[in-house]
Amino acid sequence: MTICSPVPVSIQGVSNREMREALNDLVRYWRLYLLTLVLGIGGSFQLGMQVSIMASPAEHIQSFVNQTWLRRYEVPVSDSTKMLIWSFIVSVFSLGGWVGAIHSGSLPVTYGRKKTLLFNNIVALVAAVLMVFSRMANSFEMILLGRFLYGYNAGLGWNVHLMYLGESSPKKLRGFLTITINIFNNLGKVMGQIVGIKELMGTDDMWPWLMALGGLPAILQFVTLLFFPEAPRYLYIDKGDTEGCKKALHWLWQEDDLQMEMDEMGKERASMQGQNVKTIWDVLTSRCVRWQLLVLVIPCAGVQFCGFNAIYFYAFDIFREAGVAEDKMHYLSIGIGTTDLITITLCSLLIDRAGRKMLMGYGYLLMGVIMSVLIVMLSIKDLYSWFPYVNIALIFSVICVYGLGPSGIASTLPADIFLQAWRPSAFVISGSINWLSLFLIGMCFPFIVDGLGQFCFLIFVAYCLFSAAFVLYFIPETKGKSMVEIMEEFNKLNYKNRGTDTEKADFVMATKF
Repeated sequence: MTICSPVPVSIQGVSNREMREALNDLVRYWRLYLLTLVLGIGGSFQLGMQVSIMASPAEHIQSFVNQTWLRRYEVPVSDSTKMLIWSFIVSVFSLGGWVGAIHSGSLPVTYGRKKTLLFNNIVALVAAVLMVFSRMANSFEMILLGRFLYGYNAGLGWNVHLMYLGESSPKKLRGFLTITINIFNNLGKVMGQIVGIKELMGTDDMWPWLMALGGLPAILQFVTLLFFPEAPRYLYIDKGDTEGCKKALHWLWQEDDLQMEMDEMGKERASMQGQNVKTIWDVLTSRCVRWQLLVLVIPCAGVQFCGFNAIYFYAFDIFREAGVAEDKMHYLSIGIGTTDLITITLCSLLIDRAGRKMLMGYGYLLMGVIMSVLIVMLSIKDLYSWFPYVNIALIFSVICVYGLGPSGIASTLPADIFLQAWRPSAFVISGSINWLSLFLIGMCFPFIVDGLGQFCFLIFVAYCLFSAAFVLYFIPETKGKSMVEIMEEFNKLNYKNRGTDTEKADFVMATKF
């Protein structure tokens, strides 16, 4: 006679129950998932595509600049001037993103999340038109302006995308849904790399149309977003529209019993009377969000200093040392982007199980360790012929760890830790740091590499280890908690060793002009 253990039955029961709950959520929240798709296509997807799409037409655009200069001045452009114009075409995208991030603190509060995104799509369409007609008009200035507008679209769209989605999601799905912003970002990167290959649109004839592709997702989001309601939390907390909020929640969630959600939003709105919107200066100086600000700046907005972009830079040198042909490099970059996309998708499935703290903290820790090993291996790469293959494995390991932890959590955590009054200004700070650090790294990193070689990774190792210690020792877990509960957890840090009553009155939970 065989005796069956009850453990597998129990595990199977839990697994079946979780599967049924997941299927029920999929059916119940299908409109919310559809909103996630619409926001992603016209939001973070644009950023990813615009970042990766510039690699393919680089030589064609530089040739166009030379030809345009020759027609105007009847002399060829000097190499230094051509490289200066090209560098500005690339970097002006970051400046546009910074301006867009700044406006994400005022436009969504004044006009709402939905109207701001509709306006943002018009900006992308104007940029696409400029790209298409730039060659006809013999004007590389149109490319510069188009790139600036694409950057503005990306900077504004990223922050408002995150606000809209976070304010429309139930807390049990908030982590999973907000992390899709990174999934669409990486999907945009892969798509930009694929359409940019020479077999598709990476040719001299097609590069204006390649640069104008950002108009397609803008049209798609503009048309479809008209059928969706405004963010429910914005309607109730900012505008005081109780009925509009209930209708939006009922339409998105298809639930009749919304009392618990309304009660939680009521707590946030309770202290809004007579208060003004919190400014950037308020976020920077108020004690009641001091630790939230530290979380926003160190492990989240500062994620550009984790070395991920440096990994991309070094990857091609290591691929060459392993014998990869130059004409195959572009396909390997697609492989790197696809790996990042797969791991960030896995992160979306783990975030509400493992929690933000563990994924981000241990992710930074593992990245620091792996890059330390990579520094050693790059220093002794000539000892054995198989060392470059080990370095390739280390590069993909860093990419996997980055996607499973810091990449996704750095974008979603700010939406958890700031309440309605502080969120727009907090996102302005986060976006400004992100875009300016991206611009700074793009300008300075080549010089750092020339001076330090592979030891430039020591800067990123130090950042990763410091961020890991900060996250694991100080940040409270936000998984499964309402925004008010998360605020109470941070108050234990903000008001440590002193009473909280004297300053809690300053903590406003809604935005109002």
